[in-house]
Amino acid sequence: MSAEQQYMRSKDVENRASWGQKLQWRIESIGWDVLYWAPFRAMGIDRAARFGSWLFKKLGPMTSAHKTALRNIRLAFPDWDDEQIKDTALAAWSCFGQTAGELPHLPEIDPYEPNGRVEVVNPERMDAIRESGRGAVFISGHFANWEVMASVICNRPVDCFVTYRALNNPHIDRKLNKLRHDYGISVLTPKGIGTREIMNALKANKAVALMNDQKFNEGIAVPLFGHDAMTAPGPTRLAMKYDVPIVPFSTERTGPGRFRVTVHEPIEIAKTGDLEADIRTTVERINAFVEERVRETPDQWFWMHRRWPKEAWRDAGII
Repeated sequence: MSAEQQYMRSKDVENRASWGQKLQWRIESIGWDVLYWAPFRAMGIDRAARFGSWLFKKLGPMTSAHKTALRNIRLAFPDWDDEQIKDTALAAWSCFGQTAGELPHLPEIDPYEPNGRVEVVNPERMDAIRESGRGAVFISGHFANWEVMASVICNRPVDCFVTYRALNNPHIDRKLNKLRHDYGISVLTPKGIGTREIMNALKANKAVALMNDQKFNEGIAVPLFGHDAMTAPGPTRLAMKYDVPIVPFSTERTGPGRFRVTVHEPIEIAKTGDLEADIRTTVERINAFVEERVRETPDQWFWMHRRWPKEAWRDAGII
């Protein structure tokens, strides 16, 4: 089945778009190809990663997202001085820039090539899931180049539905979808659209993969670095409903275009008989996992996302 046939995205947004919006999308798509994709694709992966690092270290601090990153880091590490906070924010832009540079080259990376660019730690845990004949809920966060994790899963191979946040621009979204198919993902399910497909996959004893570290307004407030953050309970609810393990992954950058992906031990699912309390406890354990990984490599997390509400910044005296 081709990548286009596997493309799951509602047509409603495109159908309702105005003529002006559709024109803007086309212009953005051309700019994506001419100014970003083609030049970075023409470079080797190492050079593209280094150039992306340099570029985003220059551009990132000029954006409002940089202020968000500084506030988030200060919230998470209140004992750090200004220099540590600024250095970490700049290093996070560098990491994100490397990811941008690497993206056009991802199909070239074989995560299981001997002495290759990716070290996979504990891959036998994926084998055990596949051989068990049951599904699993794989969870992770936006660590280093998070795209590599999906390639590690699907090239093992594990029959897995991978969720993603669809971009507003449908033309660029399709191009990224094609890229992901090229590096090994057979089915991609946009968040909010593919819920039925995810549930059907778990019913069929397949795995699903979801990011669980971003703000989810309809989620539950559980601590992250000591401050409540709205967190999606969906992965936990799915694991409980279908009686499958929650298996966390992390990705660490070891150099330009080089990574270490770790398959961690399953997160223990609380089972006291009080469903809502068990969901909260399990989501707290997921956030604890995310926090531990961020503390290990704070320069490799996506701090630019508004993970905590303004109230948390205000209560901490940051704003």
